[in-house]
Amino acid sequence: MVEHRQCAFILRSGETCRMHPLQNSEFCWAHSAERKKEVQEARRLGGLRRKRESTISSAYQFESLDSVEGIRRVVLIAVLDALSMENSMSRARTLAYLAQVALRMLEVGEIEERVSTLEELAKVKK
Repeated sequence: MVEHRQCAFILRSGETCRMHPLQNSEFCWAHSAERKKEVQEARRLGGLRRKRESTISSAYQFESLDSVEGIRRVVLIAVLDALSMENSMSRARTLAYLAQVALRMLEVGEIEERVSTLEELAKVKK
């Protein structure tokens, strides 16, 4: 039978940490005294990443890929960036690909509108 060990660190909530402990230790990577500097550096880098993501998101007026508008915004940003590149075959390929993506997005949007209209008509007829 396999023994499932857990980190012995007690969280503020009074529960034990659910991570697996390091080999030959009762604590996980995040709670091991020997790894304290590594953990601090990882947290620092994580904070920088979140700050950078927030700054970039704000600069490009981008929120997420969870909506059609968000996806359209990313494609538009990519197109604008590609248009600002030096004229080359790579730029041409990139623009052609982005045009295909945009066309597909328009097709999907049109289908969504049609389905929505049909659903509304079906509700009215009931």
